[in-house]
Amino acid sequence: MEYSKDLSIVISLYNEEDSLEELVRWIHSSLDNSGLSFEIIMTDDGSTDGSWKVISRLASEDKCIRGISFRRNYGKSAALFCGFRAAEGRVVVTMDADLQDSPEEIPEMYRMVVEDGWDIVSGWKQHRQDNKLTKNLPSKLYNATARKITGLKLHDMNCGLKAYKNEVVKSIEVYGEMHRYIPYLAKNAGYCRITEKPVHHQKRKYGKSKFGVNRFVNGFLDLLSLWFLSTFGKKPMHFFGFTGLVTFFLGGVITLWVIIEKLIQQAHYQVFRPVTEQPLFYLALVCLILGAQMFLTGFLGEMISRSNSDRNSYNIREEI
Repeated sequence: MEYSKDLSIVISLYNEEDSLEELVRWIHSSLDNSGLSFEIIMTDDGSTDGSWKVISRLASEDKCIRGISFRRNYGKSAALFCGFRAAEGRVVVTMDADLQDSPEEIPEMYRMVVEDGWDIVSGWKQHRQDNKLTKNLPSKLYNATARKITGLKLHDMNCGLKAYKNEVVKSIEVYGEMHRYIPYLAKNAGYCRITEKPVHHQKRKYGKSKFGVNRFVNGFLDLLSLWFLSTFGKKPMHFFGFTGLVTFFLGGVITLWVIIEKLIQQAHYQVFRPVTEQPLFYLALVCLILGAQMFLTGFLGEMISRSNSDRNSYNIREEI
């Protein structure tokens, strides 16, 4: 496939007017002598400062710059999705606009994709320049959990500096808050050659971070959602049906136990409690109801999945 550029640099930003001009100069100083043709795609995610005015001015002065502006703040995933859709380069690089990611890492990441054949090269901020209590420690815990669930041995899943083959970003859909898990989305789409590269990380020079500690909680919940959808999205009966049958069976066993115990006590003329006064009776009732509901949920999910127009959408590598 022919590409109009060697490199597309996709930058999602929100209220970063102070850093944009310096960032563009830094990108040019890092790439102008590399021999690579490149474009810079800046997606303004509904900034309330003068970010779009700065982008407009820079685009009028620099033919490498393309700008996309949202009417309101939709989130980083939406900004990256639109940037990916517009990217025309053979390799697509994402980076943040806060000057913490170094453009000097881009030529080597490009080489790793083109020459070494990696589908994704993810940055690894070995020495983070953030607050250790609010950023570093939660980040380590978050990344350890992400490695366990996704099976990807990446130390820094959420690093903004990444390089992709163009076909990778065109084959996945980034939505919600799933920008954190683009490597996992790519893996599920069949792009399994994923590696990482240690990158230089700098302190924020202008403004303040747009993300708080709550992003780790939300990120963990998004990770569980993504894992569940990728595992059972097209076979919901395997989860809900199986769980429902096990729960229903457990309720049935408890019910039989309660009834048999009562009959034995009656046969031996022993004092016994009525079935409806025993806690096990209500536990059995709950299990039977939940089991039936979960089985029906799986059945309905299976019907919806089979009627989905994407049920036979597959990512084909090539045809001969």
